[in-house]
Amino acid sequence: MDQPGDGAIRIVHDETGHRFEARFPEGPALLAYHVDRSGRLSLDHTEVPPARRHRGVAGLLAKAALDFADARGLRVVPLCPFVIAYLAEHPELERLVDRGPRR
Repeated sequence: MDQPGDGAIRIVHDETGHRFEARFPEGPALLAYHVDRSGRLSLDHTEVPPARRHRGVAGLLAKAALDFADARGLRVVPLCPFVIAYLAEHPELERLVDRGPRR
């Protein structure tokens, strides 16, 4: 899971660990999720090493998770405050969001 030489940040989907992640020397950046009983993708928590914050890493993680949900026709339940803010900045993705009761 090394970073490409062109400086691009590589996001990997760790399905076993239920997270999207990018690896850095300082440690992994991740967006953790779970699939609820209704089959919705609940986006739980985003974490980025302090040295990598405010550089767009969390946004890349959110985009990867939302692209994954979109490609598979999954509804998304945003629980993570960062993902909620990301969705507010990207109203075109609102179609993915399920704001109904949790099950």
